[in-house]
Amino acid sequence: MPKPTIPTTSLTPCAPATPVAAYIGGKRNLAKRIIARIAEIPHRTYAEAFVGMGGVFLRRPFRAPAEVINDAGHDVATLFRILQRHYVPFLEMLRWQVTSRAEFERLAATDPATLTDLERAARFLYLQRTAFGGKVVGQNFGVSVGLPGRFDITRLSAILEAVHERLAGVVIERLPYAEMMARYDRPDTLFYLDPPYWGCERDYGAGLFGQDDFARLADILRGIRGRFLLSINDRPEVRALFAGFAVESVATTYTISAGDGARGAQELLISG
Repeated sequence: MPKPTIPTTSLTPCAPATPVAAYIGGKRNLAKRIIARIAEIPHRTYAEAFVGMGGVFLRRPFRAPAEVINDAGHDVATLFRILQRHYVPFLEMLRWQVTSRAEFERLAATDPATLTDLERAARFLYLQRTAFGGKVVGQNFGVSVGLPGRFDITRLSAILEAVHERLAGVVIERLPYAEMMARYDRPDTLFYLDPPYWGCERDYGAGLFGQDDFARLADILRGIRGRFLLSINDRPEVRALFAGFAVESVATTYTISAGDGARGAQELLISG
């Protein structure tokens, strides 16, 4: 059955914002191309099931009438909620933070379950800003010789404020992706999906997304009433699971570890 036609005029211009920290699998190199595709798909509700640090959501120069961001990761959802609702006390908490290996190791060793939401968000932001490569699991303190410390509140405060303003009116969820999609699926919904890449399922924490979830996600997408755009690494297994959808191969670059240069890679934009 063909998808319903939604007026493209439902989108309104807005100021894009910069993600507050790096995140593994971030879409800095592909964001413009993905955003251009999103702009071409008529929708009134924009929903991200795996928002991460919002590498696509925040960089869009437009907003939909209704917007939902979701991540099953506790730290991600907490950070966005704090930025949306408790921005001023959060900024005060960060004001005297400095970049140091000792502080990084102290926070990395701290159980986030023992912290308040403000403390938990501050810990997560600090680790993501100071760890190499935006890693979530197995983080290492990142140092770039010849560059300033990575946690500088005098530079970060403007980024945080822009994200705080962009989050006005946005619904923030912390649900399993299948539950989130079922809750928000409507004929005028566009889902942008950036799940863990094939072979990288454990990079975001245990129990969040497994290899079996790729087949489950493909089955869900075959039955939704709305539209979707999915970005993922180009693997034969992925092409087989998502056969029947529109598939576009795009070139990008990855940086794997400190001292390594960027290397070319192929990703897929899958839509339906």
